[in-house]
Amino acid sequence: MGYFIHESSYIDENVVIGDNSKIWHFCHVQGGARIGDNCSLGQNVNISNNVVIGNGVKIQNNVSVYEGVTIENNVFLGPSCVFTNDLTPRALYPKGHDSYKKTTIEEGASIGANATIVCGHRIGKYALVAAGAVVTKDVPEYSLVAGIPAKVIGRVDKYGNIISKKKDG
Repeated sequence: MGYFIHESSYIDENVVIGDNSKIWHFCHVQGGARIGDNCSLGQNVNISNNVVIGNGVKIQNNVSVYEGVTIENNVFLGPSCVFTNDLTPRALYPKGHDSYKKTTIEEGASIGANATIVCGHRIGKYALVAAGAVVTKDVPEYSLVAGIPAKVIGRVDKYGNIISKKKDG
């Protein structure tokens, strides 16, 4: 076993966890999930059924990655960021996993604390989603987005440096 799982976490059957990955306190990884090499799942992270997570992904505390979400390599998910997988959920009339909208977080993207990613969208390579933003449409690669709903306010480089920013007004 080339990974670490804290004793308080639950790992269901049929889960693949890559080498050197760490799963910390009170996490749950559900069946069919695949977690790549060198990943870190902070406290109280839930990885739902059939979620695919690439290599080098850092998931901070209190994040739930729901079925239908794919996380590519070297993505950062800030504390308490939120994903959805159904645009019109109903407790009484569940549609099931076949109707979940697919969401992809591309290589190197970062999502800030408490941001919400509405399902069915793509966050482009190395994009940066500001803390508290609500993403309701695709985010182009290398974009900096902020606000409710999130709008492009600038460009970032591969390292997360802001290289241009739109002027207010």
